[in-house]
Amino acid sequence: MQESSYNSISKNTKLGEGYDVMTMVFPRINALVSGTMAAMLVSSPALAREMPAKPVGHVSFETHSADVGVGYTWGEGKLTYGHHTYRFKIKGGNAVSLGYSSLKAEGEVYNLKHLRDFDGAYGAVTAEATMSKGVGASLLKNSNGVRLKLKSKATGARLAAGLQGVSFEIEN
Repeated sequence: MQESSYNSISKNTKLGEGYDVMTMVFPRINALVSGTMAAMLVSSPALAREMPAKPVGHVSFETHSADVGVGYTWGEGKLTYGHHTYRFKIKGGNAVSLGYSSLKAEGEVYNLKHLRDFDGAYGAVTAEATMSKGVGASLLKNSNGVRLKLKSKATGARLAAGLQGVSFEIEN
């Protein structure tokens, strides 16, 4: 029986010898993350073209994700819209993920005509490879046509790829 490449690497390689451990240990995950990132680059320009010229609000939020295969995300945030600030809760998940991370994001809100349109499910094709700290940018859209253009900072150790869905709900 032939020994797997992972076992031969772990027996014959010491960390710090110039090997990219993530590439050697997780080749399938690397391929999935790379493929998902390519899909994001293709779909993001189309979504960016749909963005109105002027934002109508601002969001900031913090989420946490814990994952073993299928991920779960939770958090809270603030929406500034129409000279008022509203708090909202976040729940969601990711189809393919492993690890734990915290994320802080902020950005502009577009196409929000009524406060009730903010609530709902937002979807995105995502790829995350956070090892300690990372930064990112996202374009999210819900079924009411509301779009969020976000910049984020993440901490933790997490690999995630695929479709991610998060639900935002204004607190009363």
